[in-house]
Order: sequence, then structure tokens, then C-alpha cells
Amino acid sequence: MREFVVYTGLRLVLFAAAFVLVAGVWGLAADGVPVLWAAVIAFVVSGVASFFVLDRHREAFARRVQARAERATARFEEMTAREDDDGSA
Repeated sequence: MREFVVYTGLRLVLFAAAFVLVAGVWGLAADGVPVLWAAVIAFVVSGVASFFVLDRHREAFARRVQARAERATARFEEMTAREDDDGSA
């Protein structure tokens, strides 16, 4: 769970930084900044940047999810085997 919170928090910070950067550059280049377009461009920029910048955090989160899924599968198979043993006796 910690990995999810860290990765999500870093994604939000990266989006906020990209939004400030895009809105700032757009504000310097033009009189008005359309917030919706600035948000869309910031979303794309932060998504691409997170692919490279947050790779280590994403991998840690994926390993945690994989381990949890393997434990759940093992428990399910154990319960199924136990039911099969109880039913055949």
C-alpha cells in the first residue's frame, strides 16, 4: 500500500509541476491561458515524464501487487484443495 501512495503522490506532484510550467510558458507567450488546454498538455507531459522519471517507483509498486496476487492465488488454491479433500471423504 505504501508504494501506491508514494507513486500516486509523485504523479500528482509531477502533474502540478508540469501544469505550472505549461501555464507559465503559455502566460509569457500570450495574454490569456486557457486552463483546460494547459491541463491537457500538462497531463500528457507529466505522463511521458513519469514513464522515465518514476520508473523505479512504478516497478516497486508492480512487484508489491504481483506478490500480493501470488499470495491470494496460493490461498485460493489451498482452499480449493481443502474443499476437494473434504468432499471426497
